[in-house]
Amino acid sequence: MQFKDLFQKKRKYATIPGSDRPVQRAADGVEIVPEDKPRREIPEGLMNKCPRCATIQFTKELDKNLKVCTACGYHFKLNAVERIQLIMDEGRFFEYDSEMISEDPLGFPDYVNKYHKATETTGMNDAIITGEGTIGGFPVIVAVMSFDFMGGSLGSVVGEKVTIAIEHAIQKKYPLIVFSTSGGARMQESILSLMQMAKTSAAIAQLNEQGGLFISVITDPTFGGVSASYAMLGDYIIAEPGAAFGFTGRRVIEQTIRQKLPDNFQTAEFNLQHGHVDMVVARKEIKGTLVRLLDMHVVKGDVANGG
Repeated sequence: MQFKDLFQKKRKYATIPGSDRPVQRAADGVEIVPEDKPRREIPEGLMNKCPRCATIQFTKELDKNLKVCTACGYHFKLNAVERIQLIMDEGRFFEYDSEMISEDPLGFPDYVNKYHKATETTGMNDAIITGEGTIGGFPVIVAVMSFDFMGGSLGSVVGEKVTIAIEHAIQKKYPLIVFSTSGGARMQESILSLMQMAKTSAAIAQLNEQGGLFISVITDPTFGGVSASYAMLGDYIIAEPGAAFGFTGRRVIEQTIRQKLPDNFQTAEFNLQHGHVDMVVARKEIKGTLVRLLDMHVVKGDVANGG
């Protein structure tokens, strides 16, 4: 399956002042822009401002740099499709369970409307894409979460798709790689969402008993039920630079313990220092790192079509 044509939105435009009158100049040569100048259109999204260092750069240049700020190294969020294009060989990917959707099991108010809005804006049926392909020629099962779908919340569909992906990894004896990003459990599914923590963790335990390899890649942000279950159960746990992850947010913890936390608390670097992850890897080096880890554990082979 090829993903390059997904998520193409209708171009929007912003306006900036323009003029068909001669531009006046002050004595020092500075242009004086007439207030009644006509307006001309430029495409919205042409430029991006880094939220960390405030550097403004062309969107095309940012995309060429894998959405990493060229000035300070800040890692912008990637959606699931962008991540798949980045890591899978030639962007090829056989997707599992693409039609699986939530049925609003609890009849939570306005959940259906929010869910449908998320599907329309993202082009996804839920907050995760699962499937198989190759990375560096090694066959793998991959699950990639997307924060832009209801904050990457862990609901019944996400939990089920992760579990099925794990079962495929056990059956085919392929390594499992999960890219996590989430704000936590999906409140609209209440206890059914929380149950996904136990279900996915039990499936990971079965994979471990069978000697399967599980590589967990944590991206910004990863909190709540996802961090409290499969995201932190990998044989290798990798995090992108600056990725924030933990069980609950900084403010809640500070209010609970009545203490001020370090400025870098819950960042990938802080968690590496305290032994919660194995390595912090820049986005440009993620695929190469995965290939080296796979080379240590896996014999190359052909990926079965379908799944």
